[in-house]
This record gives sequence, C-alpha cells and structure tokens, in this order.
Amino acid sequence: MDVKISESWKNLLQEEFNKPYFEELTRFVKSEYSAGQVFPAGRNIFRAFDKCPFDRLKVVIIGQDPYHGVGQANGLCFSVDDGVQYPPSLQNIFKEIHDDIGSPIPSSGNLDRWAEQGVLLLNAVLTVRAHQAASHAGRGWEQFTDAVVRTIAQRKEGVVYMLWGNYAQRKGQIADPERNLILKSVHPSPLSVYRGFFGCKHFSKANDYLIQQGKEPIVW
Repeated sequence: MDVKISESWKNLLQEEFNKPYFEELTRFVKSEYSAGQVFPAGRNIFRAFDKCPFDRLKVVIIGQDPYHGVGQANGLCFSVDDGVQYPPSLQNIFKEIHDDIGSPIPSSGNLDRWAEQGVLLLNAVLTVRAHQAASHAGRGWEQFTDAVVRTIAQRKEGVVYMLWGNYAQRKGQIADPERNLILKSVHPSPLSVYRGFFGCKHFSKANDYLIQQGKEPIVW
C-alpha cells in the first residue's frame, strides 16, 4: 500500500502498511472521513512523522488520541495550531517547562518547533470522530503505533521517552531503559497533574541526557 508519509519512515514501515490489518484500517478511516467530521485533516494524519524524520529523532512523547474539538488536532500529540486556545493538558505542560527550565509560556501551542528539533509527538490513535473521544480506538491504529515504537526501540538508542500516564507507559515499555532514558509521570491533564507531573522536571532531565549523548538539547 502506498501511504503518504515521510520517506525516512516509509522505508521502515512499508512492511506494516502491507499487512491486512492496515488495509482494513485504511478502509475504515476513509469511510469515516466520507461520512462525517473527523480530525485531524486527512493531510495531517501522518504529520508527526513528516515533521520529525527518523534520522533526526531524539525524543518520543506518546499521547492517546487526537483532540476531538473543532480546530484543535493538527497531527502532533498535545499540539494545536497557531491562534488556537491551549487545551488544559498543553497549558500544564507549558507551566511545567516554565517552572523547570524558566522558559516563558509561549504565544502559540503549535509544537512544530519541537518536532523539527527531533521530538516525535506520537498519538497512539491517529484519527478521531468529532466530539467523540476514542471513537477510532480499537480499529488498528494501536497496532500500527506499537510497530512504530518497536521500530524505534530496535533501531535507535540514546532516545528520551517521555511517558505520561499509564497508557503511554504501557505503550513505551518495549524501550530498553539500559540504552535510553525513560521518563515517567502521571498525565498532565487537570485530573492528575498535581500527583506528580508538576515538578517532574522531565524537560531539563531530557536535555541533560541529550547533552551527555553528544546531541543538541531541545529548545522547549
């Protein structure tokens, strides 16, 4: 199957694209876009990969599924386009960055700037029906993104994995803590943020590790 995705990822994931489950997933997603409002825009489904080529990848952040409100999801987990109000989790992420490394709260919630520095902002499920959280869960996306995480774990070391919440931690457990930096905390949502996300200092820890690896730190 010919999938429109960054060539660096396409070469690594082509075997996955040819599997029966992915063909079935593709049929389902196309029917959903035809039948109603689905996010993100079709051209942005694989945007996290397009913005972060495999050879530049340094950090993996795992989300669950795209924002399901109008105008929010842009293909990168936790990210919104310029001019869109920050969802609560993103607001809490920016607050922790400010408290951790002193960076001012940014004027935009668009995280392209992270992706372009080597941060893969990967949702476990890449599409969602408008106003229906997790409506595309269990359709095959999870199998695909498990394969993505497995590919990274097998082919790269010295990667920072930021695993926020139980869901992300289960997804990222394949990564070898002896060969990478695994950072875990509760999810940054308002329901859990005060139980360990605030004060986790993941952003300074990530940069310290990248510097130790001889890599450029991320400008968060």
